[in-house]
Amino acid sequence: MKKLDKLILQAFAGPFFLTFAVVQFIFLMQFMMKYMDDLVGKDLGLGVIAQLLFYFSVLIVPISLPLAVLLSSLMTFGTLGEHHELTAIKTAGISLTRILRPVLLVSMLLAGGAFWFNNTIVPLANLEAYSLLWDVRQQKLALDIREGVFYNGIPGYTIKVNQKLGENGDILKGVMIYDHTQSSGSMRVILADSGRMFTRFGGQYLGLELFRGRMYIEQPSTDNRSGANFVRQNFGRNLITFSLSSFGLDRTKTELFAANKMMLNLDQLAHFTDSLHQRVRIERVQLITQLNPYYTYLRFDTTGQAAALRVQNWKVSPAELRPVSLNITQQAANRARNVRSFLGTSAERLTNLSKETANYRIESFKKFTQSAAILLMFLIGAPLGAIIKKGGLGVPILVSIVFFIIYYVLSIMGEKYGREMVMPVGPGMWLATSLLLPVGLFFLYQARHDSGLLDIKWAQLLPNWLRWPLRGYKKVS
Repeated sequence: MKKLDKLILQAFAGPFFLTFAVVQFIFLMQFMMKYMDDLVGKDLGLGVIAQLLFYFSVLIVPISLPLAVLLSSLMTFGTLGEHHELTAIKTAGISLTRILRPVLLVSMLLAGGAFWFNNTIVPLANLEAYSLLWDVRQQKLALDIREGVFYNGIPGYTIKVNQKLGENGDILKGVMIYDHTQSSGSMRVILADSGRMFTRFGGQYLGLELFRGRMYIEQPSTDNRSGANFVRQNFGRNLITFSLSSFGLDRTKTELFAANKMMLNLDQLAHFTDSLHQRVRIERVQLITQLNPYYTYLRFDTTGQAAALRVQNWKVSPAELRPVSLNITQQAANRARNVRSFLGTSAERLTNLSKETANYRIESFKKFTQSAAILLMFLIGAPLGAIIKKGGLGVPILVSIVFFIIYYVLSIMGEKYGREMVMPVGPGMWLATSLLLPVGLFFLYQARHDSGLLDIKWAQLLPNWLRWPLRGYKKVS
């Protein structure tokens, strides 16, 4: 490796790893804040939280890489330009494209690795992350009995405590418990002056030791179905144990989520897309045959000739012909309404199938566009850093955020247009890349010619470029 390439790669490596770590942390916090309401208050434990952090860290790698390449490229070549090292290298007769070559090769390797990562690792991480998140969402909140509030988190019981004392709130005053667990239909009401709350058997059960209380038992009457008998029992001490199994995290089989588009690689996405395309084609062909029963001939004379002959021969009066014409009109209106209803339902079903197909195609295109974004961000960041000649974390961060927001907004816009079938999925997914690629090429042109960012001298050459195809043309008289 030549010393120049080694120098540039060393200048690029430090900012890249630093910015990648920072971007990963920012996006990870954004993900966790998005699902914070589903995590708080459930006593998940460090193991479950660590798994979610790891899986979400894997998922945001394809998003973090383009921004890290953009920011580190800006910082690297901005610092070289700010310290006049870039000028010294150019003075030695080395072109800018040659200077950019080592970082370009690294960006190409990152793009290829990101594509493999998107197609292999991300679907597996999606499967584990969202299946675990589903189970977390289904889990109940941790046991939280509050003062003066009826708590029904334990199946079959409703508990109310007037006051909680002690350092851990385990001393209770004024306890009321409604027990609905009896299969015979009877209900128990337990009242106690005080009590103590604790866990048993490694936290799998909750124990309530009650003191100086009464128990009321309602039993259905065998003689009168609408009546009931009440039994009252006094106690000095009573121990009740509640099972906390419903608060545990039950894992669902990941196979149940495997058919989701986010959990599939390119081959699997292509298979599902072809199947949906085939379904759409079959539905459209069957639609024509299913419409035929709605278009049958009415066995009535609609010309009026037979009716006139019947009137002339005094077989019927004109007033008797009105019900026949009314019947024809009513049947025609009913058939028209049936056709409209059938076509509306069929159109909605075909639209939903087409949108589902577009969703699978969007997921396929994402694996390509997110990898190509790395090269696009390098093409924008490296020449722009050579132009503005500013290193550090000030101007590069500001410029990077601006361009990344533009790219992100255009990507979301193109994805939405493709999902809603406003435009084809392919052009929609490549919308951001196709619009920002000329910007990157413009920055590269400006940097190669040592021009400023807003220098438009190149526009003065545009008429000559337009006249170039006409050179050598001679007018024939």
